[in-house]
Amino acid sequence: MRVRVLTIFPELFEPFLSTSLIGKAREKGLLDVRVFDLRQFTEDRHRSVDDEPYGGGGGMVMTAPPWIRAVRAVSEEGSPWRVLLSPQGVRLDDTRVRELAARAAASGLVLLCGRYEGIDERVRQTVVDEEVSIGDYVLSGGELPAMVLIEALSRQVPGVVGLADSVANDSFRDGLLDYPHYTRPPVVEGLAVPAVLTSGDHAAIRRWREGEALRATRAKRPDLLAPDRLAEEVRDRAAARAAGSCEIEAKSK
Repeated sequence: MRVRVLTIFPELFEPFLSTSLIGKAREKGLLDVRVFDLRQFTEDRHRSVDDEPYGGGGGMVMTAPPWIRAVRAVSEEGSPWRVLLSPQGVRLDDTRVRELAARAAASGLVLLCGRYEGIDERVRQTVVDEEVSIGDYVLSGGELPAMVLIEALSRQVPGVVGLADSVANDSFRDGLLDYPHYTRPPVVEGLAVPAVLTSGDHAAIRRWREGEALRATRAKRPDLLAPDRLAEEVRDRAAARAAGSCEIEAKSK
């Protein structure tokens, strides 16, 4: 997977790219991430990347020429998909991560990290294929969103995460949040691990996890549940109640 990053603060990426799974994946050659200083693509002696906005207003706007030169220079290798990290972009979700991961694996990505009041609109019009947002809030620049995207993309590369099941069972992968996780000790602050998880009954554990994932999604993110999934849950609960009633009736006889 090939990713190129353009920023005026390349030093922000050094610890991130050399730590934990990302660092190991780069050492193994699974991830090819390179960061470029936008100021290298300026042509004035002050290495200027911003100027006052036309029409007035507060703040400074990043000028178009350095961005255009930079994007074209780092795009010479293949035909990478060029992404501007912006609060105005499409909200990043698991589906979009997988789509961008496929593009990164096939032709590479170029990530543009803006700063100040924003980037001259002509950059968007000439060398940007897509805008991506990590949420409806404003940060000082696109560097942190770029790191979030790189982290999410890296998990789609075989070999980056040791256990493939860890990725396959991630939240959002099947439209649900993840189920609760437990480990030793068996009791914490009077709260015990659910008995089913220590039962050794793998079929029961799988059913419990599916049910807990559905319950967590319903409680925390009901917007993720499609109407057909809600209808399915209602049917399952009705069937469970009916089965319980039959069991009670049988015992009474």
